Amino acid sequence: MHKTNNYRVGMLVTEIVLILIGLLFLVPFYFLLVNSVKTFGDILTNSAAWPSAFHFSNYKNAWETIDFPSALGNSLLITIISNVLLLLISSMAAYQMVRNDTRFNRVLFALLISAMVIPFQSIMLPLMQISNVLSLNNSIPGLILCYLGFGAPLSVFLFHGFVKSVPVEVEQAAWVDGSSRYGVFFRIVMPLMRPMLITVLILNTLWIWNDYLLPSLILTDPAKRTIPIATYTLFGQYTKQWDLALPALVLGILPVVIFFLAMQKYIVSGIAAGAVKG
Repeated sequence: MHKTNNYRVGMLVTEIVLILIGLLFLVPFYFLLVNSVKTFGDILTNSAAWPSAFHFSNYKNAWETIDFPSALGNSLLITIISNVLLLLISSMAAYQMVRNDTRFNRVLFALLISAMVIPFQSIMLPLMQISNVLSLNNSIPGLILCYLGFGAPLSVFLFHGFVKSVPVEVEQAAWVDGSSRYGVFFRIVMPLMRPMLITVLILNTLWIWNDYLLPSLILTDPAKRTIPIATYTLFGQYTKQWDLALPALVLGILPVVIFFLAMQKYIVSGIAAGAVKG
C-alpha cells in the first residue's frame, strides 16, 4: 500500500512537471496570438498584457497587404508537388538500392549520405550559376527541382533503413503469383512503408513550408513568392509592421496546424504499425 501511494505521488509530480513544461512551450504562441489583435502602439508598450480591445482588422489588413491567397497557393503548390515527388522517387530509389546490393548502388548511397553534411551556404553561389544556365530562376518548377535535389539524401537514407526491415519472403510470394516488379513495390512494399512515408512527409512538409532562403534565391517575381517571403516584406530596414506581421505569421502557421490535426490519426496508427514485427 505504501509503495502504491508513493507511485501515485510520483506520477502526480511527473504529470505536473510535464504540464508546466508544456505550458512553457506554449508561451511563444500566447505572445503571437495576443499581439496579433493589438494596435502597433499597444504591441510596443506592453506586449505581454492582454489586449484592451481586439483588433481583428489586423488580419484583414495583413491578408490584403501580403496578398495572402496568392502566397498560400504558391506554398501549397510547391509543398504538395515536392512532397509527392520526393516520396515516390526516394522510396523507389531506396528499394532499388537495398534489393540490388551492387557496388554502383552502394557508391550511390554513400554519395547521397555524404551530401547530407554539405552546408547549404557553401553551394549557394554554384547553385545560382547553375540555375541561370538552366533557366531555373524565377520558376516554381525550378524551385521544386531544387527541393528534390536537397531533400532526396535524407529521404533516401530514411527509406533505405526501413526497406531493410521488410521481409523479402513477402515479395517472393508476390513474384510466385506473377506480380511485376512495379506491382510488388506499389502493392506490397509501399503499404508496409506507411510509417516511414508519414515520417518523411512530416519532415519535408515542415522544411519546405517554412523555408525562406531557397525560395528567396530562386523566386524574384512577387506573384510567385511563398508565405515566408511575403511575410518578410513587412520587415523593412527602418520599420517593422508588427501589427501586420504577427497576423501574417498566424495565417502562415495555420495550414501546418490543420495538416498535423488531419494527420494525427495516421501518425499514431503508423507508429503502432511500425512497432509490430513479424
